[in-house]
Amino acid sequence: MGMCLSRSSGPVKKRQSKRLTNQSAAAVNGGGSNRWSRNRSSKRDDSIIQERALAAAILLQQQMQNGGGGGGAVPFDRSASLRYPNSNSKKNQPLPRSSSSRARSLTDPLLQPHQLVNQEVKVDDLETNHFVLVHGGGFGAWCWYKTIALLEEAGFKVTAVDLTGSGIHSFDTNSIASLSQYVQPLTDFLEKLADGEKVILVGHDFGGACISFAMELHSLKVSKAVFVAAAMLTSGQSALDMFSQKTDSNDLMRQSQIFIYANGNDKPPTAIDLDKSLLRDLLFNHSPAKDVALASVSMRPIPFSPVLEKLCLTDSNYGSVRRFYIETMEDNAIPIALQQNLISNNPPEQVFHLKGADHSPFFSKPQGLHRILVDISRIPST
Repeated sequence: MGMCLSRSSGPVKKRQSKRLTNQSAAAVNGGGSNRWSRNRSSKRDDSIIQERALAAAILLQQQMQNGGGGGGAVPFDRSASLRYPNSNSKKNQPLPRSSSSRARSLTDPLLQPHQLVNQEVKVDDLETNHFVLVHGGGFGAWCWYKTIALLEEAGFKVTAVDLTGSGIHSFDTNSIASLSQYVQPLTDFLEKLADGEKVILVGHDFGGACISFAMELHSLKVSKAVFVAAAMLTSGQSALDMFSQKTDSNDLMRQSQIFIYANGNDKPPTAIDLDKSLLRDLLFNHSPAKDVALASVSMRPIPFSPVLEKLCLTDSNYGSVRRFYIETMEDNAIPIALQQNLISNNPPEQVFHLKGADHSPFFSKPQGLHRILVDISRIPST
């Protein structure tokens, strides 16, 4: 809607003056009337509230007198609907389902998180109910806070790992010399699992390479592996090889990279930082502002040596673990075309699509991610 300005002066000024006068008069005359009405309404409401409070006090006193002399506390009724249910209601009536063929949005505020998952899921009957969440480059265990809450509410056991030099791990990122050193908190955790105990590994971003490394070492302790917008590499491939497939000169990832040379400018980089001004467009283009703010003060540099290291993966170890991939359809860091290329080169058992998700679905689509993780946990062993 545009505003049309006229160069004519006389008539236009008259009409404008008349409108302003009418509005002013209405505001003055109507304002007092409205205030009087509000005062009368307010007094009437106060009277009703006082009457109800008095009636409730009398009722409470009668209940206490008729309590049988036991001196017990009178139970507090939280809702009138509990005392006076609808005559058509049925005990344990299931939630109503929409007659529409359109799937209800996973972020629909009318639904509680626990209603998004099949209530018949019995975590004790699963092959494993233990998820181990592995963050991507620059992130930490903190990024999974929504996923942890949702999974634990559904009855799962959850462990989120801080890799070396990440999150609250105190090690200097610039001093990390290998992938094994970077992944050590994860491999140490897997080593301490009891005999026969298995977990579901979930890796995000560069965390995909990290869980692949762990799968090769501890395949018998991994029930399933889930790659979330992650580097699902083949043997002999490095994360750098994967990112080098992106040749666009305007690529946001290349623009945002800041190389750190802790050993001197004449030596190879020791870490990669990300330009804070580009974080939202690169990683969080569909994420809530509060999560972007959390990430901006929590992210740390990414160690460079692990990104260069080529994986050595075997069919007997890594290849024996069931793999699943979750595509993030609005991803600017690892675009969907690159994700599909990774899937094509190293096909998993099943691929899931998370619509509307940016590179950080634990922020942008936490409930959708949760639902897929639970669905994967329910897939029976072959």
